[in-house]
Amino acid sequence: MRFSKTFIKTYKESPKEAETQSHKLMLRAGMIKQVSRGNYTYLPLGLKVLKKIEKIAREELDKAGAIELLMPIMQPADLWKESGRWNAYGPELMRFKDRNQRDFVLGPTHEEIVTYLFRELIKSYKELPINFYQIQTKFRDEIRPRFGLMRGREFIMKDGYSFHLTKESLDKEYLNMKQAYCNIFNRCGLNFRPVEADTGSIGGAESHEFMVLASAGEDDILYSDTTDYAANVEKATSKIELVMPEEEKKEKELVETPNVTTIDELEKYLNISKKKIVKAVLFKEVLEDKTNYYMAIIRSDLDVNDIKVKNAFNLNVELELVTDEDIQKLGICKGYMGALKDFNKDVKVVMDESVKYLYNFVVGANEENYHYTNVNLEDLRYDVVADVRKARAGDMSPIGDGVLKMARGIEVGHIFKLGDKYSKAMNAKVLDETGKLQTVIMGCYGIGISRVAAAAVEQNNDENGIIWPLSIAPYEVDIIATNMKNEDIVKVSEQVYKLLKDENIDVIYDDRNEKAGFKFKDADLIGFPIKIIIGNKASEGIVELKTRDGKVVEEVKIDNLTNIIKYYRMNL
Repeated sequence: MRFSKTFIKTYKESPKEAETQSHKLMLRAGMIKQVSRGNYTYLPLGLKVLKKIEKIAREELDKAGAIELLMPIMQPADLWKESGRWNAYGPELMRFKDRNQRDFVLGPTHEEIVTYLFRELIKSYKELPINFYQIQTKFRDEIRPRFGLMRGREFIMKDGYSFHLTKESLDKEYLNMKQAYCNIFNRCGLNFRPVEADTGSIGGAESHEFMVLASAGEDDILYSDTTDYAANVEKATSKIELVMPEEEKKEKELVETPNVTTIDELEKYLNISKKKIVKAVLFKEVLEDKTNYYMAIIRSDLDVNDIKVKNAFNLNVELELVTDEDIQKLGICKGYMGALKDFNKDVKVVMDESVKYLYNFVVGANEENYHYTNVNLEDLRYDVVADVRKARAGDMSPIGDGVLKMARGIEVGHIFKLGDKYSKAMNAKVLDETGKLQTVIMGCYGIGISRVAAAAVEQNNDENGIIWPLSIAPYEVDIIATNMKNEDIVKVSEQVYKLLKDENIDVIYDDRNEKAGFKFKDADLIGFPIKIIIGNKASEGIVELKTRDGKVVEEVKIDNLTNIIKYYRMNL
């Protein structure tokens, strides 16, 4: 491609609305153009990047045995009501009515459609397992679209769904997809980690996120410094010191603690360690017809993870912290809560496992200005015991002896073991070997194609612009004719352009009548991995080769050029 024959428009300054490096640089490099908040046109350079990411994804998925199809973006609400997600999904679901006042949604995912297709088209176990995927535009009505392609309302996504008769078959395909995803992200040149994650609104028993490590990431991940363990903070577990104390149990005692409502105040007032105080955190689950309340009790030097609390009670709706109005309604004394035997029976209580290893601890007395000391397990009321604490950097890894470290991550992929959440609700069954109808179980596998592009830029940039991994760069090689008025330079530039095209090297030729410095700046801003500079030694058959990362600068004879470029294509 010639610069003069395509559409590339670059800018010196970053738009004011741009926050992250990827957003700034992709706008400046003429890869995207915002139409409205969270909606972008992909300009020619940006579209080429997306197509290369899609090509890598297709090659690896096809190799792994997945089958591509294309499902409708517009989905009937009846299927969402059938699955139970019509009310559960939340305001991000873009809903609308057609001219006949029938409800529809613009698909954020396609579990409902693919499950409908399966139950209509597949009837026998002999057709299983099967894995369908598509690459398509998705819609989510984000409350705050931001960071360019990293969090938009409209985005390009690869989503896939597998169907199985047995758990063993699902487990096998899950590992198959996990490896395929690792292959995809490795080929895209990303520094990433697969991390254990919560299943969220999609549901299911197990999931992994694929996180690109970058300072602009929206998610915190914890990873071991000596093993492969990594998890989103919502899911992460760790080892902490949990040892039965060597002390005699005492009789609990009511103690006046006037105006002492925080853990720090209580620690100071009673002159005790936070490890001897059990704090209580109240949550609520807001449903259409009612509100349910849940309490987590935990050692007060630790923090409660609300996702783990939700999972401890097998809830489908995200939990919210209670308000002062809720506390008053429940008749609970703010600042002095404690899950004692007579605590409000309308509130379900989960006890963190750390509390099991305490004797003679302090809890709120559910009475203003009072706490109980010397409390023990038999004095408490609780419904569930579980790990509901937030893992922290510096904790011991749950696998091996490594220490957990914190990093920021950009989620570019997510895989789930859905189980029968959708197949059961939507009656997706097949005949098994004995002729009996069996409900199938499912897996779900997603990649944010447009997010991969943004994440690659977040990881690969400098003060001059983008440094694309060669595999997904808009063009691999940029030929820069330094002076279009010099016949030798133009002749050699044309010769090199034809030579590289004949070798199927993805090349762009900057044939614009601009100064060399202007072309160099555009090349660095856009981030072409290899520059071939045609300058004063053109008449001698010599050109200059530079890699965008600055690691290679060398003069090359034209006769050797294609072999050298092929070498760098394999090693960049």
